[in-house]
Amino acid sequence: MPISEVEKIWMDGELVDWADAKIHVLSHALHYGSGVFEGIRAYETARGPAVWHLDEHLKRLYRSAKLYHLDIPFSADAITDGVKELIRANGLNACYIRPLVIRGYGEMGVNPLNAPVSVIIAVWPWGAYLGEDALEQGVRIKISSWRRNGQNSLPSAAKATGQYINGVLAKIESLNAGYDEALMLNEQGFITDGSGENVFIVRGGVLVTPFTQAGCLDGITRSSVMAIARDLGYEVREENLIRSDLYNADECFFTGTAAEITPIREVDDRVVGEGHRGPITKELQGAFFSATKGETERYADWLAYVN
Repeated sequence: MPISEVEKIWMDGELVDWADAKIHVLSHALHYGSGVFEGIRAYETARGPAVWHLDEHLKRLYRSAKLYHLDIPFSADAITDGVKELIRANGLNACYIRPLVIRGYGEMGVNPLNAPVSVIIAVWPWGAYLGEDALEQGVRIKISSWRRNGQNSLPSAAKATGQYINGVLAKIESLNAGYDEALMLNEQGFITDGSGENVFIVRGGVLVTPFTQAGCLDGITRSSVMAIARDLGYEVREENLIRSDLYNADECFFTGTAAEITPIREVDDRVVGEGHRGPITKELQGAFFSATKGETERYADWLAYVN
């Protein structure tokens, strides 16, 4: 989706004009993918903009950085303040938020340890990742021929810039074949996740999602949906899933900061359930979006208000 430009970007503690937010072409991250990032959303509420699970996202940012021996030169409190300051400066009521930590200019070669580290935060308006219609009608997906990188090759616990080239291959393959999104398997043939989303199935009223140990990201929306589903009285399991589990599911959906809760209506040209958003997916969407708008007291601490 194209980016809608706003006025300011936060770079190493300073607000700079959007057009002036630049890095050197010899930055280490540009050549070797040596960076970590987060995808976060702020939602419009009756009390103004509120950031969804800001603390959890920043904790994961620091965990990702630790896995790559990347020392973030700002505290979590400073980045929190930067996110809020930036949203206010750009006058946004709702937006997507991208904190990015990169190894910059000054060192070349695979050894990254002496490269300087920069922290960047960008915000911009961004609608439904897979399309507004997809939230109701669902998407068509295919199992990718590209396997998810193994846990002992690249750690899926890290949300690292270079790792996403694996998902890029799967995404392009699915789009070129006429689908909306890809789903990836690990080397053992078990389902992991989409190119940028976690996946759930509904079977006999029970929600099932892959173990993180299968190779999927420990998604924050994934965890939120698991908690909401249990609060609604549903059983939620983590299990190894194979492709036929999706073909024969009653319902299937993606979760993610960008995707939110997006139904899956077809997998490999096989209709899932009734071929549109199922009743449990719809119920979870309703509870999820109510929580993001600050309308559900029990989830009030999942929101960090900007003002």
